[in-house]
Amino acid sequence: MTVYTTIDSPLGELLLVGEKSATAKGGTALASVSVPGQKGGVSLEDGWMEDADAFTEIASQLRSYFGGKLTRFDIEYVAGGSDFQQRVWKALESIPYGTTTSYGRLAEQIGAPRTAVRSVGAAIGTNPLLVVRPCHRVIGADGSLTGYAGGLERKRHLLDLESEHQAA
Repeated sequence: MTVYTTIDSPLGELLLVGEKSATAKGGTALASVSVPGQKGGVSLEDGWMEDADAFTEIASQLRSYFGGKLTRFDIEYVAGGSDFQQRVWKALESIPYGTTTSYGRLAEQIGAPRTAVRSVGAAIGTNPLLVVRPCHRVIGADGSLTGYAGGLERKRHLLDLESEHQAA
């Protein structure tokens, strides 16, 4: 059963979508976190049930992250994406809090040639779990902020938040 809720955040209202799961911490496996105006973001669908209680644990972790108290999420995800996307997304999860990497370094990390940088970028662009799976930590080789489905202003906000709390 697909469930959803919304929570307020410094990035705007987050839409959380998940699947009920007997094995997931809190009873819900997270399928999507999206923000208003997100490129490729999720929209509510008929048949989904609003259930804020299903996201109590996930919402708590997100609030702790935005409060600078949580540096790594402990959330079960709904599997999805191609094998290549899953490799890229797994690599995203290994980027430490408060640090960044480039698209090229991420390509190397997953064993893809540097010529696969565009494919890596495309996989990152389809990451359904903004914030939780830290695609905001991937920047251009020259240190510039590039590509973020939620918008570059939100990417800058997340990087500043992590930098601020890492230094504290």
